[in-house]
Amino acid sequence: MNEFSIKIFSILFFNLNIFLSNANIECNQKPIIEYKVKDVMSFKSEQDIKIFNKAYFAAGCFWGVEAIYKDLNGVISTKVGYMNGNTDNPSYKSICYDDTNHAEVVEVTFNERIIKYEDLCRVFWRLHDPTTLNRQGPDIGTQYRSGIFYLTDIEKNIALNIKKESQKYWNNNIVTEIVPAKKFYEAEEYHQDYFNKNGISNSGCHFLRNWN
Repeated sequence: MNEFSIKIFSILFFNLNIFLSNANIECNQKPIIEYKVKDVMSFKSEQDIKIFNKAYFAAGCFWGVEAIYKDLNGVISTKVGYMNGNTDNPSYKSICYDDTNHAEVVEVTFNERIIKYEDLCRVFWRLHDPTTLNRQGPDIGTQYRSGIFYLTDIEKNIALNIKKESQKYWNNNIVTEIVPAKKFYEAEEYHQDYFNKNGISNSGCHFLRNWN
């Protein structure tokens, strides 16, 4: 048995234990099992890669946006960067002071078997104010605009539908741009996982609104 087969067997054994431990739950009850795929699988097979998708969201300063997405169950990883501008290889300095038109963006890699693209979109419209044009709180500029940059027409339609669904929770019109994704440029290392690196636990601009 090779190393890959051993890992597959270990995962199957892990899931069998979960099933057996919940076998005494009544038929009309759904067992609640919450674990992240990255906690169970430390490798990526060809089959795994097929269910790992990427999504791109712009909602103001990317530090707070990343902090919320990276804690969602089913999110494999996050990166912050710059996207949908008109220059190559932008830097943080250039998007702040030059006319690059890049937005601060979070790249979300997720397991679609655990969390769906529409769920990520719902979180997006809860975590920031999508009714302010080129602004989030005190941060002003096109780099802080609200945007969803889709990879497929399916994602486009999902985003548009969730936008309509979310509008009822906002008094003003949503101004989020929903446009095709261009090349993603990863931001400087000190921007990655910024809240965690610097011991920041919350953001004034970014938090999940209670829509219940």
